[in-house]
Amino acid sequence: MFSACEPPKNNHERDERTPMTNTAAVSPWRNLAWIAGALATSAAVVIGAVLAVVFAATVVVVGFIGSALFGLAAFAFRGRKVAGARNADPSLIEARNVGGHSWVAYGWNERR
Repeated sequence: MFSACEPPKNNHERDERTPMTNTAAVSPWRNLAWIAGALATSAAVVIGAVLAVVFAATVVVVGFIGSALFGLAAFAFRGRKVAGARNADPSLIEARNVGGHSWVAYGWNERR
């Protein structure tokens, strides 16, 4: 190939515009390298698929553990609200915190 801007190339100087000739196919290692590349690509695809399955299973397990933990926390808070401490001593009065250091006492003026 000849261009007006470039001098003609010698036979040993080739670029991407020149067609392939038998000089590129002379090496016996070319086919072996192609097969090795195909095997490496196949191995990478298989390993990637296995890792994708492992990480997907990990996400599922973390989700199950998180939902179980959330359920246990819900039961714990529910149990805290339902089960109130009953006074065994009738002389004790009930007081509730209404925010900060403020308390409201109930039953202090009732006779028991």
